[in-house]
Amino acid sequence: MKLLETYHTFYFVGIGGIGMSALARYFKASGKKVLGYDKTNTKLTQQLMSEGIDIVFEDLIDEQITTLQKDNTLVIYTPAIKKLGILDYFNEHGFEILKRAKVLGLITENTDCIAVAGTHGKTTTSTLVSHLCKEADLPFSCFLGGISENFKSNFLYNGSEYSVVEADEYDRSFLNLSPDWAVITSTDADHLDIYGDKSHIEEGFRQFAALVPEDKKLFVRKGIEIGRDHQTYAVNEKADYYSDNLRMDHDKIYFDFHTPGESVKDFVWEIPGIHNVENATVALAILHNLGVDFDILKKAIASFKGIKRRYTKHIYKNGKIYIDDYAHHPTEINAVVGSIKTFYPDKKLLVAFQPHLFSRTRDFADGFAESLSNADELILLDIYPARELQENFEGITSTWLLEKVTLDKKEGSTLTEAFEKIKEKDFDILLTVGAGNIDTLYDPICEWLSLKDK
Repeated sequence: MKLLETYHTFYFVGIGGIGMSALARYFKASGKKVLGYDKTNTKLTQQLMSEGIDIVFEDLIDEQITTLQKDNTLVIYTPAIKKLGILDYFNEHGFEILKRAKVLGLITENTDCIAVAGTHGKTTTSTLVSHLCKEADLPFSCFLGGISENFKSNFLYNGSEYSVVEADEYDRSFLNLSPDWAVITSTDADHLDIYGDKSHIEEGFRQFAALVPEDKKLFVRKGIEIGRDHQTYAVNEKADYYSDNLRMDHDKIYFDFHTPGESVKDFVWEIPGIHNVENATVALAILHNLGVDFDILKKAIASFKGIKRRYTKHIYKNGKIYIDDYAHHPTEINAVVGSIKTFYPDKKLLVAFQPHLFSRTRDFADGFAESLSNADELILLDIYPARELQENFEGITSTWLLEKVTLDKKEGSTLTEAFEKIKEKDFDILLTVGAGNIDTLYDPICEWLSLKDK
């Protein structure tokens, strides 16, 4: 394969994906011609187009494609796309075609790569590590699985000595990386359409851990068996790196941080949930090992604004609260709802949830039902299919899932109907949650609640 820098043009098949768009932005910032296809026009694709990237939304072999030259064009695709006429064209005409993860591995292999893996927590952790690197003015670039509220992007270039990447376990993509430093936040069962069962996903993470050189550092959440030497981290229990003495004051969390050699008191930040203090703990551990002073890290932690659709919160003058979150696994929903119940124990919580994938809904139905039953009232949207076809999952519907939820106040809804149903409800806190296109409700809800607040 030719070196990446020798290509003039980069065509992305599935450019609207969060990981794909970070790569697209990287090559655009490198002065390359970037274009691509996605089946859905979203806020993210609109932002990419505003940055000068050409995108089409129909699977057609048009002049944009037929004029590309195979000698100077690299085609990058996401494994979430299984069958597409555009991909067939590139294959038939001899273009170099690589998976997103392979390209990310090639970009970062000549850097000190900090790779953050885990079925939960990897986006927040990798984004926080990137924020701390930026505040410490380290020479780094980052490729994130979410939009940083500080950067307003999922990509940032501040040099090339280090790279921070979200190591995606889907399709075993993270095995394409060459991590010098790595984090494993969790190894819960997920993506069973790829791995089959929990034992195989755990084996995938062990294979990822084995990629880290023995003279570098691997940080693993205490309690996870990973099969090689590593540093542990935890909250409220001793580990190589741990945080304790958590205190809440209004919407802020205070905690103390401990390394093998010292303790630092009174870190403060505004991202709720004990699971997020875990994420902060391992991020601090990494930056401490990179030699960054704790005075810098304290200021940086305090200025971290989080990630879009990760507990994005609005508080209105009339007392109503709106929270939007990307959670799409029972463990993640439990974490979000648990944080809300901790901060606001006496407020009525309305949850609007859109399941993501028929396979995930099938595999974790009982977990979803249990986690959603912790709301006070539920609007359950139709399943977002993403890459799957409903005919392959007979009987797996939102109606089927809704029957398992033990709430008295519950109902199903289409995405189109959901906003009107929300407006009819009595609630103190509204949580919209899911990884599909439920995010299209965000702007209408914010506008409606702002008008009600006047």
